[in-house]
Amino acid sequence: MSASASVTARRLAAAALAAGALVSVAALPATAADHARPHHPQVEISDVQYDSPGRDDRSNRSLNKEWVELTNTTRYAVNLDGWTLRDESGHTYTFDHYRLAGRATVRIHTGEGRDTRADLYQDRRAYVWNNDHDTATLRNDHGRFVDDESWGHRRGGHH
Repeated sequence: MSASASVTARRLAAAALAAGALVSVAALPATAADHARPHHPQVEISDVQYDSPGRDDRSNRSLNKEWVELTNTTRYAVNLDGWTLRDESGHTYTFDHYRLAGRATVRIHTGEGRDTRADLYQDRRAYVWNNDHDTATLRNDHGRFVDDESWGHRRGGHH
C-alpha cells in the first residue's frame, strides 16, 4: 500500500469515527429527555376519605369510614414493610409485613379492625385526618418521599 493510500485510508477512518461520534451526540438529548421526565411512583395515594361520612361520634365504625387509599400502578408486588403514612400533626402509621400486589389497591382505615389484603387498620381511637386541611404523606422504608395528597390548603389562589 502506498503512503498516499495509507493517509487516505486513515483520513476515511477518522471521518467515519467523527461521523459516528456526531450521531451519538445527536442522540443524547433524546436519551437525556427520557431521564428528565418526572418519576411517577409505583405506589401512589389514589384517594383519601378525610371527612368520615355522617356524625363524627368517635365510634369505631365512624373512625373506619376515614381512610387513605394506596394503589400499586405496576404489574409487580411492592413490599411496603417499614413504609410510613403520616399526617401534618405527626400521626404515623407504619406498614408491617405487607406486600401490595401489582395493580392492587389497599385502604388504610383509622379505627380498629382485622387486616386483610384490601384493608389495613391503624387501630386508633381518635380521628387522624383533619377535615379542614391536612396532608397525607407516604414514605418508603428508607424515609424517602413517595407521594402525598393535600386538601384545604390554598396554593396560588386555588384550593
